[in-house]
Amino acid sequence: MIPPSPPHPAESSVGITSVGVSLPERVIDSAELQARVARASGFELPANLLTRMTGIDHRRMAGDDEYASTLAVRAARQALAAADLTPTDVDLLLFASATRDMVEPATAHIVQAELGGRAHALDVTNACNSFLNGIDVARSSILAGRARRALVVTGETPTRAMRWQLSDPAQARTAFAGYTFGDAGAAVVIEPVASGGILDVDTETWSEHWTVGGIPGGGSRHPRGDEHTYFHGDGHVLRGVFEQIGADILDRVRQRTGLGWADYAKVLVHQVTLPYLERFVEVTGVPKEKLEITVTDLGNMASATLGVQLARIEPALRPGDRVLFVGLGGGVSLMTMVWEKS
Repeated sequence: MIPPSPPHPAESSVGITSVGVSLPERVIDSAELQARVARASGFELPANLLTRMTGIDHRRMAGDDEYASTLAVRAARQALAAADLTPTDVDLLLFASATRDMVEPATAHIVQAELGGRAHALDVTNACNSFLNGIDVARSSILAGRARRALVVTGETPTRAMRWQLSDPAQARTAFAGYTFGDAGAAVVIEPVASGGILDVDTETWSEHWTVGGIPGGGSRHPRGDEHTYFHGDGHVLRGVFEQIGADILDRVRQRTGLGWADYAKVLVHQVTLPYLERFVEVTGVPKEKLEITVTDLGNMASATLGVQLARIEPALRPGDRVLFVGLGGGVSLMTMVWEKS
């Protein structure tokens, strides 16, 4: 466990000052997705299986000419416009995503080339916690005097890791988690603020569970081969790990900050399936009305999930409102962030 960040004086506070989001136009419902898998596989799956097991009705799917960088650029332009900034006003650009356009170069350079900036650009990746990690890296860089203003973007196209053709029911079980995915992009501007800002950050990492799920292709272990490009994993095991370690990190945040559920305007949680989210509510006790539920109509958007939720709630937030972010990522890692709107 990495020790939590120490508190910082108000004059060195760093926060989120604008947000942007990008969703592909194409909508695919679970019935259509299941029918496509059945046609490709040559055998039927139980009726309404995906909807019943996941609670997901629809998700967005990027087009053939839309990439991770495409979604990130669209969200970035929206975030910059909301802050009345141009790309040259940013001196740190982080592409923080589980998805990327290619192994090399960093997708951050592709995003920046499209935007037209000259910021120091690099990628940050840590599965579904990538975007939250990126925000923390940007904050740390500003506090260290290495940057003045940062743009953190994510573009997620995990639907391209779905396995459309199944050989047998056993393969269907390992591929099932991939059918929860939806595509999206998000972006935030991070800079010094006079009040509020990011108040607290904490992490919990159990790396011995890295084999539970993922996309193995593209690295030095499996540089080639279509078989390695599909998501595979055991959702039940992953949920068990998160249940085992999730309550501790939330208890630490509560003890350290003195903040209870009533002190948050919203609690934004990474969402894999609706049953998974309902179990999170049961285990943690967070009031359901504090959540912003996106999984039913957008699916599991990987690291873009929290950014999309923030974009939905941000217009209604007032200065002084606090938001608790709870990230869950393969690897396995948990991450929390407390943010107060300036």
